[in-house]
Amino acid sequence: MGYKSLAECVADLEKHGHLLRIKEEVDPYLEMAAIHLRVYEQKGPALFFENIKGSPFPAVSNLFGTLERSKFMFRDSLPRVSQLVDLRSDPIKALKNPFKFAGAGLTAFSALPLQQRLFKTAFKKTTISQLPQIVNWPMDGGPFVTMPQVYTEDVNKPGIFNANLGMYRIQLAGNDYIKDKEIGVHYQIHRGIGVHQSKANAKGVPLKVSIFVGGPPSHPLAAVMPLPEGLSEMTFAGALGNRRFRYFYDEEGFCLSADADFIITGTVYPQENKPEGPFGDHLGYYSLTHPFPLMKVHNVYHKEDAIWSFTVVGRPPQEDTSFGALIHEITGSALPQEIHGLKEVNAVDAAGVHPLLFAIGSERYTPFLKERRPQEILTIANHILGKNQLSLAKYVFIAAREDNEALDTHDIEVFLTHILSRIDLKRDLHFHTETTIDTLDYSGEGLNSGSKVVLAAAGDIKRTLSKELPKGFTLPVSFGAYHFVMPGILAITTEQYTTAEEAAILMASLNLQLKDQNLDGIALIVLCDDAAFTAETINNFVWVTFTRSNPAVDIHGVGEFITNKHWGCTGPLIIDARKKPHHAPELIKDAEIEKNIDRFKI
Repeated sequence: MGYKSLAECVADLEKHGHLLRIKEEVDPYLEMAAIHLRVYEQKGPALFFENIKGSPFPAVSNLFGTLERSKFMFRDSLPRVSQLVDLRSDPIKALKNPFKFAGAGLTAFSALPLQQRLFKTAFKKTTISQLPQIVNWPMDGGPFVTMPQVYTEDVNKPGIFNANLGMYRIQLAGNDYIKDKEIGVHYQIHRGIGVHQSKANAKGVPLKVSIFVGGPPSHPLAAVMPLPEGLSEMTFAGALGNRRFRYFYDEEGFCLSADADFIITGTVYPQENKPEGPFGDHLGYYSLTHPFPLMKVHNVYHKEDAIWSFTVVGRPPQEDTSFGALIHEITGSALPQEIHGLKEVNAVDAAGVHPLLFAIGSERYTPFLKERRPQEILTIANHILGKNQLSLAKYVFIAAREDNEALDTHDIEVFLTHILSRIDLKRDLHFHTETTIDTLDYSGEGLNSGSKVVLAAAGDIKRTLSKELPKGFTLPVSFGAYHFVMPGILAITTEQYTTAEEAAILMASLNLQLKDQNLDGIALIVLCDDAAFTAETINNFVWVTFTRSNPAVDIHGVGEFITNKHWGCTGPLIIDARKKPHHAPELIKDAEIEKNIDRFKI
């Protein structure tokens, strides 16, 4: 559908039974988020909140709560847009089959942004404090915009075709922000807005920022799309929404989206920061308070029938999981075209996306060797770690497609079985130390600071994974209960982490105890705070293991050694995935709020 507005989308979803209206007054402090989470967990409908305490505006959430609903909203345009992205990655296809791809050219042409001054009459003004002040988690530093489209332009090349539209979180109030005059902008330095700010800083001028909320659902999706170089988010939004991105400039020179429901304009000055956060984030923990750019608010615009759009961020899966699934539907073929030899890559959602990647690539370098070993896939892994958002990954597990053409990166247990049964732990771990990781990941000991590791497997099966322990299996007295996660992976409850020195002593005692035991069927041991919880589901396992460990610090191994600066081990790999003192606290629902929302009978 080519929706003209968010209101039109809401009406269409309601007409087809995809939306539930909540008429009773709801508190934006924790209640709205709790209702959203409960309905999302039930794979329920989109939610329209008619009456929000403290705000004259209604709100909608869970629009993208299921892949089926996401595809329903784009049912008319999805095939053509997938074709357009495919062509952008491999334009030769159009030359080989011009009639098949003729529609893609028309889609691209009709998606060109449209500038018109007459759109200005559709907007009124309000203030930040009149917007829905939605707080998602008990320890959040204040209300946040969780579905924003943040627009900036290149000060050296102004105009919409050199602009960036990204989804970066916005803190509306709390901390030291001056009410209605200041808000916080949180983003990672390599993103489009970061490049724009660095250019503005170099010229000593403030960066103009426009924050759009609402509008057709193609707009927020465009803001999170990993688009090929040269394809603008505004063009993509037009193509996906079957409607050109309409915009104009206000009297102060800020770009305004004519179809947005709300627009906040403001300026970010060089080196002017204030504390932002905490905020319950997509890894399942709070991102803590840190200085981030301060935006001085100029104007807050809204449409007559404006609807506030929001989501709730937390331990996956959440609504952004469906975002990711829809993105994969559209761009699944693009990345292998950009990275030669790559078959597929999956940022594992259950592990918080960025901490863990599974990949499959070709291994063709050593067909003449008696024993095949990872070579080409190591090149591919390095390419992956240099690619856009994939560069934030901590753990990359990569397999050779020649060993199993049917292998699927989305089947976690099968993929891990494939890797762990083939990996040579003496040879096939490759570390990147003292490097950058996701800003939201606190497994390192500083903001953006940590390490990465590539675990590569190619060749014949080297071990048969089992859930059997050797007779007489023993652990040092400081270790507790143990449970198998799956064949080859053992989770062990371990006493609370205190210091790095204590951890070193603990590892030495474990190594001494295990080195003479027959552990051939075990490839990985995970030390954790609760082995029963960790082993309960495969999702629990990947979340605990890969969000609570920093590879260069927390990977150990039975019989570990260093030769020519290469680390390896002769026995099972050990990952210390206990909570550390520097880790951020995990997200826990408020019990009283959970009782309060029972009144909605949802």
